Amino acid sequence: MAEKILLVEDEEKLARMVELELRYEGYEVEKAFDGRTGLERALSGEHDLILLDIMLPGMSGMEVLRRLRRESQAPVIMLTARDTVVDKVSGLDSGADDYITKPFAIEELLARIRAALRKRPSAPAEAPKLTCGALVMDTERHEVTVRGAPVELTRREFDLLHYLLENKEKVISRESLLDHVWGFDFAGETNAVDVYIRFLRSKIDEKFGVKIIHTVRGVGYVVREEDAS
Repeated sequence: MAEKILLVEDEEKLARMVELELRYEGYEVEKAFDGRTGLERALSGEHDLILLDIMLPGMSGMEVLRRLRRESQAPVIMLTARDTVVDKVSGLDSGADDYITKPFAIEELLARIRAALRKRPSAPAEAPKLTCGALVMDTERHEVTVRGAPVELTRREFDLLHYLLENKEKVISRESLLDHVWGFDFAGETNAVDVYIRFLRSKIDEKFGVKIIHTVRGVGYVVREEDAS
């Protein structure tokens, strides 16, 4: 999907020229010719980046930026005809990501746009979840539920269940579980796995009337969807 840019610029000829160049580069462009309209459109949250002139009718670009920053962190590049340190510092201090002085080369503007878009924070990834029937494990929140009811697990129980869920439908040997959950340097006996499997069954299978954790005799354990009720 093409990235969308809001251009807030009252010089219509300049706005049209910039719009054509941006569209040629594959961007979607929306224009506003005064500060109040520009702020309204910027607050819609529909744009990936905003090009904002400082000298605007109705409301200055600086005021637009200040109000926008109360609600949005969308990248903003200021367009200014005044090449003064005070204007540049004021814009950056008010929350602008960059500025460019008129007249500007379109190649420079495009480069600044690309740089600003690269700096955008990525959207937070959805918490990874592992499931087996009615059981859901949220690995980011470190939570386990069965039919929406929470299951209280120790760290070791959680790690053991986590590894089994990651390998759902695969039979995992006791030795492999020890290596991955307890660590390669674990000095205890393999029956530690059996003990913790009993803990998990008590808290999940027996408590909620499901059969998720299965024993494969002579081999190890597997989790698979099989409701016992």
